[in-house]
Amino acid sequence: MNSHEIDYNIFGNDLQCVEIELDPNETVIAEAGSMMMMDQSIEMNTILGDGAVENEGIFKKVFAAGKRVLTGESLFMTTYTQNGHAKAKVTFAAPYPGKIIPMDLSALKGKIICQKEAFLCAAKGVSVGIEFQKRLGVGFFGGEGFIMQKLEGDGLAFLHAGGAVVKKTLNHEEVLNVDTGCLVALSSTVDYNIRLQKGIKNTLFGGEGLFIATLSGPGEVWIQSMPFSRLADRIYSRMPKQGGKRTGEGSILGGIGNLLDGDN
Repeated sequence: MNSHEIDYNIFGNDLQCVEIELDPNETVIAEAGSMMMMDQSIEMNTILGDGAVENEGIFKKVFAAGKRVLTGESLFMTTYTQNGHAKAKVTFAAPYPGKIIPMDLSALKGKIICQKEAFLCAAKGVSVGIEFQKRLGVGFFGGEGFIMQKLEGDGLAFLHAGGAVVKKTLNHEEVLNVDTGCLVALSSTVDYNIRLQKGIKNTLFGGEGLFIATLSGPGEVWIQSMPFSRLADRIYSRMPKQGGKRTGEGSILGGIGNLLDGDN
Protein backbone atom coordinates (compact mmCIF):
# COMPACT_ATOMS: atom_id res chain seq x y z
CA MET A 1 0.00 0.00 0.00
CA ASN A 2 1.12 3.56 -0.73
CA SER A 3 -1.13 5.02 1.97
CA HIS A 4 -0.47 4.60 5.68
CA GLU A 5 -2.48 1.84 7.35
CA ILE A 6 -4.49 3.40 10.17
CA ASP A 7 -6.98 2.03 12.70
CA TYR A 8 -10.07 3.94 13.81
CA ASN A 9 -13.15 4.07 16.02
CA ILE A 10 -16.24 6.24 15.46
CA PHE A 11 -18.03 7.56 18.55
CA GLY A 12 -21.39 9.26 19.03
CA ASN A 13 -24.76 9.17 17.32
CA ASP A 14 -25.75 12.53 15.83
CA LEU A 15 -22.62 14.58 16.56
CA GLN A 16 -19.91 12.06 15.81
CA CYS A 17 -16.14 12.04 16.07
CA VAL A 18 -13.57 9.62 14.67
CA GLU A 19 -10.59 8.48 16.72
CA ILE A 20 -7.55 7.55 14.60
CA GLU A 21 -4.91 5.26 16.12
CA LEU A 22 -1.41 5.82 14.72
CA ASP A 23 1.62 3.57 14.93
CA PRO A 24 5.07 5.20 15.13
CA ASN A 25 5.76 7.35 12.03
CA GLU A 26 2.19 6.98 10.74
CA THR A 27 0.40 10.13 9.57
CA VAL A 28 -3.18 11.23 9.01
CA ILE A 29 -4.21 14.32 7.01
CA ALA A 30 -7.24 16.44 7.86
CA GLU A 31 -9.05 19.62 7.03
CA ALA A 32 -7.82 22.62 9.02
CA GLY A 33 -9.81 23.13 12.22
CA SER A 34 -11.29 19.61 12.45
CA MET A 35 -9.02 18.27 15.24
CA MET A 36 -10.78 17.60 18.56
CA MET A 37 -7.93 16.20 20.70
CA MET A 38 -4.64 14.32 20.36
CA ASP A 39 -2.00 12.57 22.42
CA GLN A 40 1.12 14.50 23.40
CA SER A 41 3.50 12.50 21.18
CA ILE A 42 1.64 13.43 18.00
CA GLU A 43 3.14 16.30 16.01
CA MET A 44 0.85 18.64 14.06
CA ASN A 45 2.09 20.31 10.89
CA THR A 46 0.37 22.59 8.34
CA ILE A 47 1.14 21.85 4.69
CA LEU A 48 0.16 23.01 1.21
CA GLY A 49 -2.02 20.43 -0.50
CA ASP A 50 -2.52 16.89 0.78
CA GLY A 51 1.08 15.65 1.00
CA ALA A 52 0.25 12.54 -1.03
CA VAL A 53 3.39 12.91 -3.16
CA GLU A 54 6.73 13.04 -1.34
CA ASN A 55 9.31 15.70 -2.34
CA GLU A 56 6.83 17.42 -4.66
CA GLY A 57 7.99 20.78 -6.05
CA ILE A 58 6.63 24.01 -4.60
CA PHE A 59 4.84 24.98 -7.83
CA LYS A 60 3.01 21.64 -7.99
CA LYS A 61 2.05 22.02 -4.33
CA VAL A 62 0.66 25.51 -4.94
CA PHE A 63 -1.23 24.32 -8.02
CA ALA A 64 -2.72 21.33 -6.18
CA ALA A 65 -3.68 23.49 -3.20
CA GLY A 66 -5.18 26.12 -5.50
CA LYS A 67 -7.52 23.51 -7.00
CA ARG A 68 -8.86 22.80 -3.51
CA VAL A 69 -9.94 26.44 -3.21
CA LEU A 70 -12.36 25.80 -6.09
CA THR A 71 -14.22 23.32 -3.85
CA GLY A 72 -14.52 25.87 -1.03
CA GLU A 73 -11.70 24.40 1.05
CA SER A 74 -8.58 26.05 2.48
CA LEU A 75 -5.23 26.16 0.67
CA PHE A 76 -3.74 24.32 3.62
CA MET A 77 -4.26 20.95 5.23
CA THR A 78 -2.94 19.63 8.54
CA THR A 79 -0.92 16.46 9.10
CA TYR A 80 -0.73 14.57 12.41
CA THR A 81 2.27 12.27 12.81
CA GLN A 82 3.04 9.90 15.66
CA ASN A 83 6.66 10.62 16.63
CA GLY A 84 6.68 8.44 19.75
CA HIS A 85 7.60 4.78 20.23
CA ALA A 86 4.09 3.44 20.90
CA LYS A 87 0.58 3.83 19.52
CA ALA A 88 -1.08 7.25 19.87
CA LYS A 89 -4.50 8.65 19.05
CA VAL A 90 -5.89 11.78 17.43
CA THR A 91 -9.61 12.56 17.22
CA PHE A 92 -11.49 14.60 14.61
CA ALA A 93 -14.99 16.01 15.15
CA ALA A 94 -17.83 16.38 12.68
CA PRO A 95 -18.67 20.03 11.88
CA TYR A 96 -22.47 19.64 12.22
CA PRO A 97 -25.04 16.92 13.12
CA GLY A 98 -24.77 13.88 10.92
CA LYS A 99 -22.67 10.79 10.30
CA ILE A 100 -18.99 10.11 9.61
CA ILE A 101 -18.55 7.65 6.72
CA PRO A 102 -15.40 5.51 6.50
CA MET A 103 -14.29 4.85 2.92
CA ASP A 104 -11.78 2.09 2.09
CA LEU A 105 -10.52 3.31 -1.26
CA SER A 106 -8.73 0.04 -1.98
CA ALA A 107 -12.17 -1.64 -2.06
CA LEU A 108 -13.63 1.13 -4.23
CA LYS A 109 -11.25 0.81 -7.19
CA GLY A 110 -9.06 3.56 -5.77
CA LYS A 111 -11.41 6.49 -6.35
CA ILE A 112 -14.51 8.12 -4.86
CA ILE A 113 -16.32 11.30 -5.90
CA CYS A 114 -18.07 13.33 -3.20
CA GLN A 115 -19.79 16.64 -2.59
CA LYS A 116 -17.75 19.71 -1.76
CA GLU A 117 -16.77 20.05 1.93
CA ALA A 118 -17.58 16.37 2.64
CA PHE A 119 -13.96 15.37 3.28
CA LEU A 120 -12.95 15.18 6.96
CA CYS A 121 -9.64 13.25 7.19
CA ALA A 122 -7.67 10.41 5.61
CA ALA A 123 -4.53 8.31 5.87
CA LYS A 124 -1.46 9.98 4.41
CA GLY A 125 -1.09 8.94 0.79
CA VAL A 126 -4.72 9.62 -0.14
CA SER A 127 -4.94 12.34 -2.78
CA VAL A 128 -7.64 15.00 -2.29
CA GLY A 129 -8.44 16.69 -5.59
CA ILE A 130 -11.30 17.99 -7.72
CA GLU A 131 -13.60 16.34 -10.24
CA PHE A 132 -15.08 18.42 -13.06
CA GLN A 133 -18.59 17.53 -14.20
CA LYS A 134 -18.60 16.93 -17.95
CA ARG A 135 -22.34 17.38 -18.47
CA LEU A 136 -23.71 20.94 -18.58
CA GLY A 137 -26.95 19.89 -16.89
CA VAL A 138 -25.11 18.38 -13.93
CA GLY A 139 -22.89 21.45 -13.63
CA PHE A 140 -25.69 24.00 -13.72
CA PHE A 141 -28.46 22.15 -11.85
CA GLY A 142 -26.77 19.35 -9.89
CA GLY A 143 -26.58 21.26 -6.62
CA GLU A 144 -22.77 20.96 -6.44
CA GLY A 145 -21.94 22.94 -9.59
CA PHE A 146 -19.28 21.83 -12.06
CA ILE A 147 -16.74 20.93 -9.35
CA MET A 148 -16.88 18.10 -6.82
CA GLN A 149 -14.20 16.55 -4.61
CA LYS A 150 -12.22 13.51 -5.69
CA LEU A 151 -10.41 11.13 -3.34
CA GLU A 152 -7.86 8.73 -4.85
CA GLY A 153 -5.52 6.16 -3.36
CA ASP A 154 -5.58 2.86 -1.51
CA GLY A 155 -6.06 3.99 2.09
CA LEU A 156 -8.87 4.92 4.44
CA ALA A 157 -10.70 8.24 4.06
CA PHE A 158 -13.52 9.70 6.14
CA LEU A 159 -16.42 11.81 4.88
CA HIS A 160 -19.09 13.67 6.81
CA ALA A 161 -22.75 14.02 5.81
CA GLY A 162 -25.87 15.50 7.39
CA GLY A 163 -28.52 13.47 9.21
CA ALA A 164 -28.70 9.74 8.52
CA VAL A 165 -26.66 8.19 5.70
CA VAL A 166 -27.91 5.38 3.46
CA LYS A 167 -25.58 3.37 1.23
CA LYS A 168 -27.10 1.87 -1.92
CA THR A 169 -25.43 -0.65 -4.22
CA LEU A 170 -26.67 -0.33 -7.80
CA ASN A 171 -26.56 -3.19 -10.26
CA HIS A 172 -25.71 -2.76 -13.93
CA GLU A 173 -28.14 -0.25 -15.53
CA GLU A 174 -30.12 0.05 -12.28
CA VAL A 175 -31.26 3.66 -11.82
CA LEU A 176 -31.87 5.56 -8.58
CA ASN A 177 -33.52 9.00 -8.49
CA VAL A 178 -32.15 11.25 -5.74
CA ASP A 179 -32.76 14.82 -4.58
CA THR A 180 -29.78 16.80 -5.87
CA GLY A 181 -28.86 18.07 -2.40
CA CYS A 182 -28.98 14.63 -0.76
CA LEU A 183 -26.20 13.04 -2.80
CA VAL A 184 -23.03 12.65 -0.68
CA ALA A 185 -20.72 10.41 -2.69
CA LEU A 186 -20.58 7.90 -5.53
CA SER A 187 -18.06 5.41 -6.80
CA SER A 188 -16.30 6.16 -10.07
CA THR A 189 -18.35 3.56 -11.98
CA VAL A 190 -21.70 5.26 -11.30
CA ASP A 191 -23.11 7.50 -14.05
CA TYR A 192 -24.42 10.82 -12.64
CA ASN A 193 -26.95 12.89 -14.59
CA ILE A 194 -29.72 15.44 -14.03
CA ARG A 195 -33.27 15.46 -15.42
CA LEU A 196 -36.27 17.76 -15.19
CA GLN A 197 -39.06 16.72 -12.86
CA LYS A 198 -41.95 15.12 -14.74
CA GLY A 199 -45.36 16.81 -14.57
CA ILE A 200 -46.11 20.52 -14.22
CA LYS A 201 -47.78 19.99 -10.81
CA ASN A 202 -44.73 18.15 -9.48
CA THR A 203 -42.48 20.89 -10.79
CA LEU A 204 -44.47 23.80 -9.35
CA PHE A 205 -45.95 22.34 -6.16
CA GLY A 206 -43.99 19.19 -5.33
CA GLY A 207 -41.52 21.03 -3.12
CA GLU A 208 -38.56 19.06 -4.54
CA GLY A 209 -37.29 21.63 -7.02
CA LEU A 210 -37.16 21.60 -10.81
CA PHE A 211 -34.46 18.95 -11.18
CA ILE A 212 -33.64 15.52 -9.81
CA ALA A 213 -30.42 13.50 -9.93
CA THR A 214 -30.38 10.15 -11.72
CA LEU A 215 -27.69 7.65 -10.71
CA SER A 216 -27.09 4.64 -12.95
CA GLY A 217 -25.19 1.55 -11.84
CA PRO A 218 -23.10 -0.37 -11.38
CA GLY A 219 -21.51 0.98 -8.23
CA GLU A 220 -22.15 2.39 -4.77
CA VAL A 221 -23.80 5.67 -3.77
CA TRP A 222 -24.20 7.35 -0.39
CA ILE A 223 -27.28 9.46 0.36
CA GLN A 224 -27.79 11.91 3.27
CA SER A 225 -31.16 12.66 4.86
CA MET A 226 -30.37 16.26 5.91
CA PRO A 227 -28.11 18.32 3.63
CA PHE A 228 -26.44 21.16 5.51
CA SER A 229 -28.07 23.74 3.22
CA ARG A 230 -31.51 22.41 4.17
CA LEU A 231 -30.62 22.47 7.86
CA ALA A 232 -29.36 26.05 7.55
CA ASP A 233 -32.60 27.10 5.82
CA ARG A 234 -34.69 25.60 8.62
CA ILE A 235 -32.63 27.36 11.30
CA TYR A 236 -32.80 30.66 9.44
CA SER A 237 -36.58 30.40 9.08
CA ARG A 238 -36.89 30.10 12.90
CA MET A 239 -34.69 33.06 13.68
CA PRO A 240 -36.31 36.22 15.13
CA LYS A 241 -37.49 38.59 12.46
CA GLN A 242 -36.78 42.31 12.37
CA GLY A 243 -37.59 43.85 15.72
CA GLY A 244 -36.46 40.79 17.70
CA LYS A 245 -39.90 39.13 17.90
CA ARG A 246 -40.04 35.35 18.06
CA THR A 247 -41.80 33.47 15.28
CA GLY A 248 -43.41 30.06 14.97
CA GLU A 249 -43.92 29.43 18.72
CA GLY A 250 -47.65 30.07 18.93
CA SER A 251 -49.31 33.20 20.32
CA ILE A 252 -48.98 32.26 24.01
CA LEU A 253 -45.47 30.88 24.04
CA GLY A 254 -44.29 33.59 21.71
CA GLY A 255 -45.61 36.30 24.03
CA ILE A 256 -44.08 34.70 27.14
CA GLY A 257 -40.78 34.26 25.38
CA ASN A 258 -40.71 37.90 24.34
CA LEU A 259 -41.50 39.01 27.93
CA LEU A 260 -38.69 36.83 29.30
CA ASP A 261 -36.31 38.33 26.76
CA GLY A 262 -37.30 41.84 27.83
CA ASP A 263 -39.29 42.60 24.69
CA ASN A 264 -42.45 44.68 25.04
